[in-house]
Amino acid sequence: MLCDHTLKELKRLHYLYNLIYIKKAFLMAVVIIMIKDNQKTFNRIHVIIDGCLLALSYVVSYYLRFYSPLRFLIKWDPHAWFYTLAEYSRILFFLIPGYLIIYSLCNLYAPKRGQSRLVNLWNIIKANILGTFYFTFILYAVKETNYSRFLIAIFFIVNIIFDTSFRAVLAYSLKTARRKGYNLKHIVLVGYSRAAEAYIDRILVNPQWGYYIHGILDDNIEQGTVYKNIKVIGVIDNLLEILPENRLDEIAITLSINEYSKLGRIVGICEKSGVHTKFIPDYQNFFPTVPYTEDLDGLPVINIRNVPLSNTLNRFIKRAVDLFGCIAALIIFSIPMIIIAVIIKATSPGPVIFSQVRIGRHNKEFKMYKFRSMEIQPESKEKKAWTTFKDPRVTKIGKIIRRTSIDELPQLFNVLRGEMSLVGPRPERPFFVEKFKEEIPRYMIKHQVQPGMTGWAQVKGFRGDTSIRKRIECDLYYIENWTLGLDFKILFFTMFNGFINKNAY
Repeated sequence: MLCDHTLKELKRLHYLYNLIYIKKAFLMAVVIIMIKDNQKTFNRIHVIIDGCLLALSYVVSYYLRFYSPLRFLIKWDPHAWFYTLAEYSRILFFLIPGYLIIYSLCNLYAPKRGQSRLVNLWNIIKANILGTFYFTFILYAVKETNYSRFLIAIFFIVNIIFDTSFRAVLAYSLKTARRKGYNLKHIVLVGYSRAAEAYIDRILVNPQWGYYIHGILDDNIEQGTVYKNIKVIGVIDNLLEILPENRLDEIAITLSINEYSKLGRIVGICEKSGVHTKFIPDYQNFFPTVPYTEDLDGLPVINIRNVPLSNTLNRFIKRAVDLFGCIAALIIFSIPMIIIAVIIKATSPGPVIFSQVRIGRHNKEFKMYKFRSMEIQPESKEKKAWTTFKDPRVTKIGKIIRRTSIDELPQLFNVLRGEMSLVGPRPERPFFVEKFKEEIPRYMIKHQVQPGMTGWAQVKGFRGDTSIRKRIECDLYYIENWTLGLDFKILFFTMFNGFINKNAY
């Protein structure tokens, strides 16, 4: 038998445990309701937390710079004079608002549904790079010469770590909540089409986005028809019964292209109810992901193909970046390239550099350079041969340099000559261009821009013996959505998953 005192203690602990559990559940519910019903309030709190994290990162950086073992790495005299923390912290009155504006411009407060972790990481790094320029500008503007530049570098790293960690915890919390059925967006699709199937595919593959599809309304498909457990639950007129119940967060209009005459009426019904409405077009096969629109005296005009690099200024900026990056890369990789050239010459007969005719911008042929990674073979055979897994033609050193993409380094000379860019669609051989242009719709659009050493398709894993259609989809996305920031992002991602590739034989 337990004594009365022990029983009382157990009851008290049990009560406290329940109280803590209820409190946690209540806080979780408040957060979920806040996110679901008031995104603006959530963003304001997010901004406040970011401001606190910036201040914390700054203080941590100060102590790492002046009081941690890091100070000895720069041969700093610990007895030297430096500003106090209070004096260093004055700049925060200018630094924090500026950083928060930069965060907003870099989409760090945009809705996170559908955003990948790599994109979010890139946005954080991009924001901190711009923030570092802003930080340096402030010091220059106030003519501050006694400020530690090493502290700026530490602050850059610490702030990225703190920012990434906070957003990872937030993303994990939201993901956990959505798995448990909280913070879901309840939607109904209007219209059964290829667009509806594509929309469903993406939502089911990404449950962390937090969408729950209740069903599809369509006038032509029999009720009860199922696509991946999503049923056709009625006809379009059922919207008049469903919307007044006010249980849906969104309506996604996914009509087939031959039913667009109903679009005006459906939009009118949805807007009367106040529900958020999306339109997923059924013509994505021939329209760009981000269409370029013009205002023709109040008449919206959609261009079928938008190519930002057709603009002279954009091409000039991209070429300037290519030249700077190419020269820097040649300096950095010059010694490794010489070593690879010596190994190739010593291990197999034939030239060190292998040139191959490829198709570039405006369908012009050019010779693309590579380190030779295969045995010498007849030109007629080489033109039509596709490298396969365990290809016997690949040399021993060739296997290594192909897998690590070192064989591509001589293409820096193609970039220097203006035949290629650092980033762009990969060029193909004439034989395969003639073959693919008949088999794959929109294949030839890739030749409207300069080919590249790496591209969006390569960082997405579509390299070597992979789907040509998927590769072209990625190339078209790049062509239609080009920005200098996208180029930098591709180069950044290439460092992680572009060089070493399991599909490179």
